[in-house]
Amino acid sequence: FTSTRDSRMIHSLFTINTSGDVFLEKHWKSVISRSIIDYFFDAQNKAASPQDIPPVIATPHHYLISIFRSNIFFVAVCMTEVPPLFVVEFLHRVVDTFEDYFSECSETAIKENYVVVYELLDEMLDNGFPLATEANILKELIKPPNILRTVVNTVTGSSNVSEVLPTGQLSSIPWRRAGVKYTNNEAYFDVIEEVDAIIDKSGSTVSAEIHGYIDCAVKLTGMPDLTMSFMNPRLFDDVSFHPCVRYKKWESDRILSFVPPDGNFRLVSYHIGSGSQVAIPVYVRHSLSWVGGTQGRLDITVGPKQTMGRTVEQVKIEIPMHKSVLNCSLTPSQGKYSFDPVSKVLAWEVGKIDQTKLPNLRGSVNLVTGAAPEE
Repeated sequence: FTSTRDSRMIHSLFTINTSGDVFLEKHWKSVISRSIIDYFFDAQNKAASPQDIPPVIATPHHYLISIFRSNIFFVAVCMTEVPPLFVVEFLHRVVDTFEDYFSECSETAIKENYVVVYELLDEMLDNGFPLATEANILKELIKPPNILRTVVNTVTGSSNVSEVLPTGQLSSIPWRRAGVKYTNNEAYFDVIEEVDAIIDKSGSTVSAEIHGYIDCAVKLTGMPDLTMSFMNPRLFDDVSFHPCVRYKKWESDRILSFVPPDGNFRLVSYHIGSGSQVAIPVYVRHSLSWVGGTQGRLDITVGPKQTMGRTVEQVKIEIPMHKSVLNCSLTPSQGKYSFDPVSKVLAWEVGKIDQTKLPNLRGSVNLVTGAAPEE
């Protein structure tokens, strides 16, 4: 992605709120006119929602690569062709860093910490290329803001930037600082999965896929070298690793071998496609009977299945109803439901499933006048 014209990957960064106001811009060398964002606004006006805006927009002399998080658009400006996913990943890392430093990534938090934000962006990108993006390294370079430090900096005129280069920055393991010491050594791994499935009227699974990731909180002394293995790694269709993972080891043995960063980080994200045998953690029992004329009775019950003792949370069920359905009058035992009269989709946000009291949704379904109920 280098060029004889200009080797910088990212030239500028603009942050834009949902009202279309540019409230922060950062240029790593030459200033690019804010008018370049007009191309982004044109694409925004054509999109039905923020998620529908093309992530890559080509202009006559620039490329705009953007993400939308926390109700903020982060738009990077590049002057040469670059790997888009590389820039997208960097923008997500910027948002993650802001959330780590300020507890949230909002317009207010950014405006209240402009100085720290610019200091972070200076360290995270060097001449247009990502440099220091690990939270524990950045916190050695730039101290997180607090009330006492802000007062001292205001009085003395000093900054949050450290005068000493982090010990791990020039090593072969730049994501981990040297000399880490803990009285209690501990490591926690959270496996979080989202299951998307389609279940037919007989209760059989038509298709299912899993989007998952493993979040870690590692507090270990020294330079630990960890190994993680899976029962059936062949199920993974697509994986994305933290830079600490030795990719060759994964390619040859399907084992995660890594020296972890200090603190919180995401080790791996993965996808298991519908081609694999995905065990659905819930079952759905339902019945629809017609009591006469154009009125029917609907009864749906959801329960846990193959959860291995784990709690099932954030369950949402969508049921495509027949086009002749006029409306629904239902009562959920928990959560809330909605019926879209245009798309004819009944959505039930169940939430957490309690095994002692299974969630239930029941009530009446009405058809349009003259419609005959289907068996």
